[in-house]
Amino acid sequence: MPNKRKIVNDPVYGFITIPGELAFDIIEHPWFQRLRRIAQLGLTSMVYPGALHTRFHHALGAMHLMGLAIDTLRCKGITITEDEAQGTTLAILLHDIGHGPFSHALESCIVNDMDHEKISAMFFNRLNDQFGGRLETAIAVFNNTYPKTFLHQLVSGQLDMDRMDYLMRDSFYTGVSEGVINTDRILKMITVAGDQLAVEAKGIYSIEKFIVARRLMYWQVYFHKTVLSAEYMLVNILRRAKYLAESGEKLFASPAFTYFLENKISSYDFEVDPETLSRFAELDDYDILDSIKVWGSHPDKVLSTISKGIIDRNLFRLIISNVPFEEIYIKQLREHISRNLQVSVADSEYMVATGTISNNAYDPLNHKINILDKDGQVFDISEFSGQLNIAVYSQVVSKYFICFPKWADPTI
Repeated sequence: MPNKRKIVNDPVYGFITIPGELAFDIIEHPWFQRLRRIAQLGLTSMVYPGALHTRFHHALGAMHLMGLAIDTLRCKGITITEDEAQGTTLAILLHDIGHGPFSHALESCIVNDMDHEKISAMFFNRLNDQFGGRLETAIAVFNNTYPKTFLHQLVSGQLDMDRMDYLMRDSFYTGVSEGVINTDRILKMITVAGDQLAVEAKGIYSIEKFIVARRLMYWQVYFHKTVLSAEYMLVNILRRAKYLAESGEKLFASPAFTYFLENKISSYDFEVDPETLSRFAELDDYDILDSIKVWGSHPDKVLSTISKGIIDRNLFRLIISNVPFEEIYIKQLREHISRNLQVSVADSEYMVATGTISNNAYDPLNHKINILDKDGQVFDISEFSGQLNIAVYSQVVSKYFICFPKWADPTI
């Protein structure tokens, strides 16, 4: 039998080990290898050129942190069997396998009424069949149906391995040092109290730094106005392409992409036709970018203008405001675009995007961060923290935005 206990040289953590034969076989599976072709941060590289890392990088990094977390808990006397360790490790390894092209940017455009978590669950079940039922524990942990709740919290919670890795990794590849957290310290401080994941009180400052880092990374990277502009342009390209394809227009696209362009795919299609998931597994960033390059010279002015803008990085202007934009201003923008491009006002809607962005760095109503003091009492971090006003970071901060071609502003 060939040696499957491989090591990988990761730029963030150094050498990491693939923990066992099953993990190795899953990583080698074509569905997992597809994650190499899906950008972790969508089009963020248009602002931070180094942000070219992929979901593949992130999955391996989260797997590595999970191994460290399990080792720490075992050292503290928490019982985690080999089957539970393997299942929890596979759950975090596969937690993002359902992501579509460009990760979150196109999540609602490719498939209706389904997010990447639901598609990930479908991949889990199909892989479990292929591997002879060896992913049962991983599925239970992922779905939070396993008796030990803290194992699911390591995969999905306020202080899970997913968040820890993406903060460290996104910070590393973007060069935004505000996202750096002390993963070593945090992982040494985690424990379990009453079947809930907790952090020893002496680790409170590292957790506070973690919460602050999330807030800063959201506003400096994930919600950067130029990143948002590129992503909403991408969304509107796909919306326009689907409109044309559903109207009978034959567009250049790969076979898998054509299937999702020409059909309104929903969760029902995944349930009744197993081939739908297989077609989804053929989609990645390359399908989208190849089509956009060709669509830059398509006769449809709306599709070609936005497509060429993405390829040439001639991005739309995006304005963020604390108050909603007036309807008269939005109407003027659309009318100006309609006249200049010689398209209908209805078609100009694809050239203007409006909406809201919101973030709270800590959500006490969803998987609290528990602090275990030296007397064995458990507190929510918002009750325990003395240096940081957690209540401020728990509040949802919302802003309004509008996105349109730079030349279209009637006030300029």
